[in-house]
Amino acid sequence: MIAQELYDLLKTTFSDGILEAKLDGVIDPWVSVAPDRILDVARFLRDDERTQFDLLTLLSGVDMTKGTLAAVYHLYSMKRNHKIVLKTFVPETHPHVQSVASIWRTADWQEREAFDMYGMIFDGHPDLRRILMPDDWDGHPLRKDYQVPEFYNGMKVPY
Repeated sequence: MIAQELYDLLKTTFSDGILEAKLDGVIDPWVSVAPDRILDVARFLRDDERTQFDLLTLLSGVDMTKGTLAAVYHLYSMKRNHKIVLKTFVPETHPHVQSVASIWRTADWQEREAFDMYGMIFDGHPDLRRILMPDDWDGHPLRKDYQVPEFYNGMKVPY
């Protein structure tokens, strides 16, 4: 399936949950999904015979600035040999996204990294806790407004 066909299928199936798309003129065509529909869309893309997205190759967080964070999902179907990128946008003040760890196990640590580095909360995640920073670290280091502390537990933070 080409990106336009995938978008048409998603728009038909999840009309209110598919917000926008950028399919032409980009290396990786993407579709924007409402944060409260990402789990349903992910399950559909994995299980539907026409799509069979059996591999989540990458899940990452992005600070879009102006108070918006994004979760970006790169999906690939080994059986159908097609790919698509899903994006879901959430406000920094309420950064909740449904976890897809029940769909693709590889999402487990990748969601934890997005939680740790950006502060995104993946509702339904089986073990959402910091993975790279110490448990008592203050803030989320990959946010664009993050200020590196001068000291951590009495030690100077090298920068």
